[in-house]
Amino acid sequence: MHSISIIEQQFRDSIATKEAGLKSLPYSIEKAANIMISALIDNKKILCCGNGGSAGDAQHFSSELLNRYERERPSLPAIALPADSSTITAIANDYHYNEIFSKQIKALGQSGDILLAISTSGNSGNVLEAIKAAHERGMKVVALGGKDGGKMAPLLNEQDVEIRVPSDKTNRIQETHLLVIHCLCDLIDRGLFG
Repeated sequence: MHSISIIEQQFRDSIATKEAGLKSLPYSIEKAANIMISALIDNKKILCCGNGGSAGDAQHFSSELLNRYERERPSLPAIALPADSSTITAIANDYHYNEIFSKQIKALGQSGDILLAISTSGNSGNVLEAIKAAHERGMKVVALGGKDGGKMAPLLNEQDVEIRVPSDKTNRIQETHLLVIHCLCDLIDRGLFG
């Protein structure tokens, strides 16, 4: 297959996934943004976690809140839990890799805070433990997932929001997660600053 054809197919596949998401995701994205806006109005914060590309997405989201998205505005409180390599490696070494986020949440999370939990498969052990820890701390969870929702979906309660990308392909899910993150950032800015 010619390189240009491969590239064009990648674009078509990405567009098709986003079009499927356009049909199924807007209401859950709006609900997620609304609980984030309410938490921020109440002087709460958003903790974010994920592995690999999803760790990058967690850091991307927190940087958009801490710095700015598209407009000048005050900084908003968000923490990317995968960003502290010393803490992560200490927990993984002394306890277990599955606890790298949950131990941070137990220390930093407070009732009313939000956890943005990102897992393309929904089966990441440390993200599942993070959701459990968030619930123990009285936090709501926004879960960014895909595929069949994995083990993450049944952990969610009626106060949480699941945003499940309608795809089985990790790369397409990740691409759509980034679009969802930008939607959340835009809605948060509009909700807080008009």
